[in-house]
Amino acid sequence: MKAILKVLVLSLIGGYLFSLLHIPIPWMLGPIVVVMLAQFVYKGPLQWSGQLRDLGVVIVGTVIGVQFNTDLFGMIGSILFYMLFLNVILIGGSIGIAYLASKFAHIPMKASVLSAIPGGLGQIIVFAEEEKVKEIGIISYFQVIRLLLVVVFVPFIVAGQAMSKPPADATLTASLILLIALAWVCSYFTKRIHLPVAAFITPILLLITLQLTTPIAMPPVPNIVMVVAQLLIGAHIGLMLKPHMIKLPMRVLAAGILSALALIVLTLGSSFLMSFAMNTSFATSFLSTAPGGLDQMVLLADAIRADVSLVSMFQTFRLLFIFILIMPLMKLFYRWRDKKQSAFDQAGSAVKS
Repeated sequence: MKAILKVLVLSLIGGYLFSLLHIPIPWMLGPIVVVMLAQFVYKGPLQWSGQLRDLGVVIVGTVIGVQFNTDLFGMIGSILFYMLFLNVILIGGSIGIAYLASKFAHIPMKASVLSAIPGGLGQIIVFAEEEKVKEIGIISYFQVIRLLLVVVFVPFIVAGQAMSKPPADATLTASLILLIALAWVCSYFTKRIHLPVAAFITPILLLITLQLTTPIAMPPVPNIVMVVAQLLIGAHIGLMLKPHMIKLPMRVLAAGILSALALIVLTLGSSFLMSFAMNTSFATSFLSTAPGGLDQMVLLADAIRADVSLVSMFQTFRLLFIFILIMPLMKLFYRWRDKKQSAFDQAGSAVKS
């Protein structure tokens, strides 16, 4: 508990300082930076509860569900095409970046691909362990440094718009608290059936269903609610980059940073395509395609008044696209390759004998 309280105090200090400096989404970036730096100075235990992080994600999901634009369902055909097209570009580009990183840092291609694919860290690590990939530390570093760089750089790319949103003057209502509590309970059960990103997707599905099937009026969302969500998520991200991760070879450290920057440039180009094709704002298209955490991109979209519903749909689709299609295809590919290699080795042994 003391270790968690220390992180909470550091997060409050970081959020307050960043808000004084008028830095975009201060209550997420502040905790990230201060908690991350504290790990390299303070040698005592620093911890953050996974349940607190999940609560932050549930709050974000609930707020998105409350504000979701259900009119988008009437455009689902064209939206689905663009989501597929942009994700194919992202995955293809990620594999190309992984190939270059593999050659530059002398990393096995399999580990390099898993390092570059912008999926959830936990799911990527589990997949790597199932595939008996030895370079778990390298994969963790690549995934964490990508998330950190995206979360830190993207707000400044859209900083002009990020500072234009006035503080919400709504008051916290009992109905919003009850909706968050209901979403929390429902996400607990959907997590048990292994729904991807359950803490985020469950509240959105729940609130959309309530909007479409009941006359319940959606409550207003005060600014303090999103501040709490930012802090709960930011503290978790700040603890992700551990001091031991930077003990990797210099080429690997550089490859992680360069591959993350390359992905940001790739999605920057993709966002211009989306903006042109769908007539969306630059902020909306960029946050829809950015390879960051789903909850962080949605938080930023809310902060700058981008189309939160569209950003949520694109980011959720990307994760589901990776979890449901790309990762199973990778598993099949590596199974086929291993069998082919085994048959080749056996044939070579037979010739020698």
